[in-house]
Amino acid sequence: MRALLMLAAVTLALAACRNDSQTPLPGPQTGDLHEGDWKDTGPFAACTVDLAAASCGSLSSFDTRSCTAGGLAALELDGVYTVHVRARSPQYGGAYSLGPQSLRLASTGVQFAGGLRVDRREVDARGNVYLSSLRAEGTTGSRRRSYLGCQSPEPGRLQGCYVDCYNGQVQREGTFDARKVTPSAGEPESSGLEHIAEMAVPEGEAVDVYVTRGHAYVVALYGGLFVYDVRDPSRPVLTQHIQRANDTYWNGVWAKDNALYVASGVRGVIVFDITNPAMPLEVLATGGQQRINVHTVFVHEDRLFAASPAPSGEVLVYDVSQPLAPRRVGSFMAEGFTPETSNGPHDMFAFEGRLYTNFWKAGYVIAQLEREDDPKQLGSYRYLNATSHANAVVRYGERLIAFEGGEDWGAHLRVLDVTDPASVKLVGEYRRQEHVSIHNMVLVGTKLYVAWYHEGVRVLDVSTPENPREVAHYNTFRPDDPNRGSSFYDGAIGIRVPGDGFIYTVDTSRGLVILRETAP
Repeated sequence: MRALLMLAAVTLALAACRNDSQTPLPGPQTGDLHEGDWKDTGPFAACTVDLAAASCGSLSSFDTRSCTAGGLAALELDGVYTVHVRARSPQYGGAYSLGPQSLRLASTGVQFAGGLRVDRREVDARGNVYLSSLRAEGTTGSRRRSYLGCQSPEPGRLQGCYVDCYNGQVQREGTFDARKVTPSAGEPESSGLEHIAEMAVPEGEAVDVYVTRGHAYVVALYGGLFVYDVRDPSRPVLTQHIQRANDTYWNGVWAKDNALYVASGVRGVIVFDITNPAMPLEVLATGGQQRINVHTVFVHEDRLFAASPAPSGEVLVYDVSQPLAPRRVGSFMAEGFTPETSNGPHDMFAFEGRLYTNFWKAGYVIAQLEREDDPKQLGSYRYLNATSHANAVVRYGERLIAFEGGEDWGAHLRVLDVTDPASVKLVGEYRRQEHVSIHNMVLVGTKLYVAWYHEGVRVLDVSTPENPREVAHYNTFRPDDPNRGSSFYDGAIGIRVPGDGFIYTVDTSRGLVILRETAP
C-alpha cells in the first residue's frame, strides 16, 4: 500500500509492499510465467552516471553529452509525476530491475523526488533539469537521490538518469521514465457518483477503512485509528482518535460483531471492543511480546486471516468464534517460497471453501479450506514481476471467477477463471493509464468498486466478467493537495461498500471521502 516517508524502524514491515525493485524468483521458470504489468525494454535514456564522480548525486556526476540540447524546452516543470526507475546496484554487479517512484515539481513550495524532499533544483546550460533530494538516516547516515532529466519524447513525459547515494557512495544507478499525472482526456471530475462529505485525517496518512454500526473506522500510517460517526453520512463526526507509541504502522482494519481488528506492523492484530462503537477499547494484541508484522486482515465467518509479511511471510489463521478472544489455529505459506522471495502475503479472500491469497512476488495463490486450521495449496497464477495485491471471487453458474490486481507501474485488473485452481486461465482485463496503479477492490453483486490510486474511485460492471465496463467514477486526486507526489502510492487507496447506500473510500491526502451512486 501507499507508504511514503518510510522510517528505518519499519523498513521490514514496508519492504513487503513498497519494494524498489522486482527480481526473478525461484519456482516456475520465466517461460512458465504469464505476462506481467510491464516489460523491460532497456534504458529509458542515453545519459549515464559517472560512478567515479567525487560528489555522488551532484549535477557533475551525470554525463549529459548524449542529451539533445533544448530537449525539454516544451516541458512544464510542475505537477505530480509517477516514475519508472530502471536501476542496478554497481557493488553487486547485478542486472537492472525496475520499480515505481514519484516526483512533485513546483516553482514554489515543497517538492519531492523519490519520496524525499527536493533541496536542489536547477536547469543546466543545455536545458537539462537536475533534481536532487536529501534525507538524514540514523545518527550518521544521509541519503541523496538525484535525477537528471534530459529528454521529453511527448508532452508531460520526462526521461533521464537516476542515482541513489548513501553517505556519498552509489547504491543504485540507472535511468528513469516519468509521466505527469493528469485526468484521462476530456474526463470530468465525476460521473455516476456524487460527493456527499469528506473528513481530512488530522494526523498521518489514511490507508484503510471499515464501516459498521454506523461508524467508519479509518487507520492511518503514523496516525493511528480515527473513529467517525457516519449515521448521517453527510456530516461525519470524529468521536475518537487512538495512537500507540512505538507502534505507528497500522495498515488494515476489519470488524466482526463487537470486535474491531487492526493490522499492526509491530504487534500483530490489535483487538478493540466496539460495544460502544464510538469509543473502541483495546483488549489485546495477538503478537504478545513477540514482534509480528500484520499488513492486512480479512474475516470470513468464524475465521480471521492475517497477512503477515514478517517474520514468517505467511497467512496467520485465527478462530474468532469468540470475536474478542482470537485463538491462533494455523497458518499458510506459498509453496516453494520464503518470506524474502515472496515478500509475504498482502490480501486474502475466502469463498466456497477456498482461500485466495495475493502473495506479491509469488503471485495469486489458491488454497483449500476444508480444514481452516491447515490450508493446502491447490494452485496459483503467477506473472512476470508480480506484485499481486488484492482480489475478489464470485460464482458465475459453473464457473468461479476471480478479479485480481497488483500494485506497480502498469498494474491493472485481471479477470481469472479459477474453477480449476491447477489451471487458472486469464479471461479478461481492464486497464487505465499504465503509470497509475490499481489498488483495493470490493465486489458487490455484479459491480466491482475499485480504489485506483491517482485514478480515484472506479465502478465497473462485471456482469460479463470477460469484459469489465466502467459505469461510474470519482476523481479524488488533486495535485495540489498536501504531500501529493511524495509516493507512487498516492490517491484513493481503500474502499468499502457496506450496503447503506454509500461508498466509503480513503484517499492518502484527503482522508475519508463519502460518495453515493447517482446512476442505476
